[in-house]
Amino acid sequence: MKRIYSVILTAFMIFGLAACGSGNQQKNEEGFVPKLDKSTACKISIVGTYSNFEALEAEFDRFNEYYPNVEMSYTKIDEYNSAIETVLNGNDAPNIFFSFSWMIGNPAYDGVFDHMENLSDESLGLNLDCIRPGLISRDEKGRMLMVPVFSTSYGMLINNDLFAQEELKVPTNLQELYDVCASFKEKGYESPMMGYSKDSSGCLMNTVAYPVFAGTLQEHPEMVALANGCDPAAGEYMRTSLETLTQLIDKGCINLEKCAEISDNYTEVILRFYEGDVPMMICTGDTVSGTKKRESQSEAFTAHPFTYTFAPLPTTDKGGYFLDSPSVQFSVNSSCDNLDMTNEFMRFLISKTELNEMASIKRLITPTNDLSFDKVYAPVADTAPELIISPAELGIEDTLAVQIRLASFKVGTGEMTIDEAVAAYGSLE
Repeated sequence: MKRIYSVILTAFMIFGLAACGSGNQQKNEEGFVPKLDKSTACKISIVGTYSNFEALEAEFDRFNEYYPNVEMSYTKIDEYNSAIETVLNGNDAPNIFFSFSWMIGNPAYDGVFDHMENLSDESLGLNLDCIRPGLISRDEKGRMLMVPVFSTSYGMLINNDLFAQEELKVPTNLQELYDVCASFKEKGYESPMMGYSKDSSGCLMNTVAYPVFAGTLQEHPEMVALANGCDPAAGEYMRTSLETLTQLIDKGCINLEKCAEISDNYTEVILRFYEGDVPMMICTGDTVSGTKKRESQSEAFTAHPFTYTFAPLPTTDKGGYFLDSPSVQFSVNSSCDNLDMTNEFMRFLISKTELNEMASIKRLITPTNDLSFDKVYAPVADTAPELIISPAELGIEDTLAVQIRLASFKVGTGEMTIDEAVAAYGSLE
């Protein structure tokens, strides 16, 4: 599967366009209009990786206002990545299933792609214009086989009340980040920035380094193919990201020993942030999605609540990179039962109103152009246009992502020097 580049309108969409596709969006603003017999009785099943999916169940309820006899269900599949093809080939194959960009180009998922319906078929009537173009991937035939329902990025949770209490300003560029971390340290904060456990290669270091590496490649797009192909020549373009990471550690902005106290890279990260003494918690939007539900689980936060937001990590003199990436995408099983009603549900779901509502409940970034819809993510909407990166448009593949993840971990923990990691690009494992 190959990606073809969309016209790069992401920044323009985010900062200038409130309209979400003229004709189709107007219909959505007026409300969903059913096309099928409203008395139709059938079942539609969706499978994915979430343990629970209240946001989707809320959509089921709203869809049932139009089609009350459609029975809808969601099921988590264990070992999803290895089991999904078997599930799709089974007797109880789902109508809709989670799909991910990293599946693209991996021969192991060819059988999964064989089941995917072309969602860009105009006869389906999906309002794809309401989704930011940078989130959309198409194959070599121009087909859209996955539609984003949530998006995410890399960045940090900010304790805004703590900044106000200490009379400090939230940093907007790298030098300000160094300065504010120094100020917090002077005030007794051992680790102004914390994050995922230092012992996990997919977490803290990568969250800092990967956006910077992507930013470098955006300036040198001719190197993306080499980086995807694990060509050692691409290693040099990883240097700036690794230098930025080591500077944050060497300057004491990140105390890795304090981060080592966090063993779980999801719930514990959130609950540690809710203790109220961490100015900035490095994480992804997927972690932020768990914050709302865990506010009541934190005794510290319940006793002393504070306001917080999520923003890109300011790793350049202009600010931080916003990596506009899908978090979860839906694909339709083209050979499923009740395909017409399945597509009717997708037509209902893919609208600015429903996608925003679902993102709000799940607390992930909406895939629509209304980035300020959730106040927690409001700072993301202020990202400078030149710092907005769409990995799909840039052509970044999973092989590249794996190399920067391993390099940043090995450099961050001292297992490798920057020069060694740069030279080893393509062979890191």
